Amino acid sequence: MTSRDLTGFLPLDEAHAAQSDWPRRLSDIAWRIGFGAIGWPWLLASLSGGRPADKRALLDELGLPHDALPHLGSWKADVGFLRHIVREIARLRPAHVVELGAGASSLIAARALQLHGGGRLHSFDQHGSFVEATRQWLGDHAIDADIRHAPLTHESADWPGRWYALDGVPERIDLIIIDGPPWSVHPLVRGAADSLFARLSPNGVVLLDDAARPGERIVARRWRERWPHIDFRLMRDGTKGTLVGRRRDLTAPVANDNEDGRTWRHMRRAAAVAALLGIGWIARGELGEFPQSAQASSFLDEAAASRRTGLLRQGMASQIESATFDAQEIQRSTGIILPALPGDWRVTDVQLFPTTDSPAIAMTIVTPEQETLSLFADKAETPAEATPLVARRAGDVVAYWEVGTMAYALTGEGDTRRILHLAGTIAPMGRTPH
Repeated sequence: MTSRDLTGFLPLDEAHAAQSDWPRRLSDIAWRIGFGAIGWPWLLASLSGGRPADKRALLDELGLPHDALPHLGSWKADVGFLRHIVREIARLRPAHVVELGAGASSLIAARALQLHGGGRLHSFDQHGSFVEATRQWLGDHAIDADIRHAPLTHESADWPGRWYALDGVPERIDLIIIDGPPWSVHPLVRGAADSLFARLSPNGVVLLDDAARPGERIVARRWRERWPHIDFRLMRDGTKGTLVGRRRDLTAPVANDNEDGRTWRHMRRAAAVAALLGIGWIARGELGEFPQSAQASSFLDEAAASRRTGLLRQGMASQIESATFDAQEIQRSTGIILPALPGDWRVTDVQLFPTTDSPAIAMTIVTPEQETLSLFADKAETPAEATPLVARRAGDVVAYWEVGTMAYALTGEGDTRRILHLAGTIAPMGRTPH
């Protein structure tokens, strides 16, 4: 919804909402009660739109006045999500951007398109009054976009909750921005946005707002299963989290769910929520990203590639290794926090290593026992926490762990126990007996 005016904590009712059958009603109510009980920390986080200084910097970058976004937070996108939109538009220079849920993101996306390639924004929102207000708001800044009223009158065969009645969606989409419908329709309702994924162009991108919320994390998990040719990664650089999906394999088949019996499916979902509440799973102190080995695959592959690159550089006389580095400068420039290394470890090379989302840091290290190790540091989501997990890549052993938003991988040859022990000298909870 538009951000020119303040909005309340609770979303507006949709006057034209479809009347659901009673099994769907029971299912939706059960999900809302369950997720409302555990989701209040994320809902409170939604009230923050980000730091005023960050908002001013974003508006300066786009050449917009500082009062162009007078109110952020509540149900609006935060600065972190808006910056992801600008970054992807500048990189992709898309011809067609589809947005679900109009508002602050409409202004920012349409302005970024003016500056980077002149593509077209196609925005859809369930509130007719907000559609008109947003059109006028953009017009006040000499910005044009195709913003349409799309009432929540449709039902997805694959996802619960009411969905947009979309009209005029382009056949080929370069960027999909998902900031609606609100969770009060159903905590998993935004999953139905994957009905547009088959239209993604090569290297197309999906951006999901509020991705740290429990409902969106379940959506992300299912998307990973249904769309294996799209790499999804949770980015925690905003107040509410952004899920970034990048299409990579054009030959993979699109997802298809031919399950029948929609009524019983909704009843099973309601029963599932009740069961989860009963066993306490849904009331965990902190919801993780439902770890799966597939989530770490991209990070581990990049760590392995950085090791191969480092070893290759060592054998090339024309490639000069650089063992000098400034950890504080690296953090200021890339956001990468390097861990403290044992004093008797010798760093022989430090390089920026390009990844899909942002630069990572790759280091080559030699231990007193003359073991050559590779340390890879990036902002990434993995199943690991402070205690290292282990994997294998092309004969190498990879021990990996997380600290805050950072993920680290220590790669080397030899015994798994030895690599875990070496990783334990760096990881905060990774010490193992030698």
